[in-house]
Amino acid sequence: MSFAEAARLGREALWMVLLLGGPALLVTLIVGTTVSVFQAVTQVHEMTLTFLPKLLAIALLLAASAGWMSEEATTYATSCFERIPQAGL
Repeated sequence: MSFAEAARLGREALWMVLLLGGPALLVTLIVGTTVSVFQAVTQVHEMTLTFLPKLLAIALLLAASAGWMSEEATTYATSCFERIPQAGL
């Protein structure tokens, strides 16, 4: 396997991590910021108020996009396994 091929595989792996983990991180960021602003305005500093909305938002996101995420991960894994004979391993 050449250096260029290894670099391409690494780049594709990082892209897949970003593609699959990005939406969850973005939803957590938005919900966390919204809850923080709400806490600052109302001066209510309850620890469960920060945890529960994030947990519910992530659960809803994963329930809505689990099929798409598993399809993308399966496609990527299949393409990696198909490249093994070409790599000479």
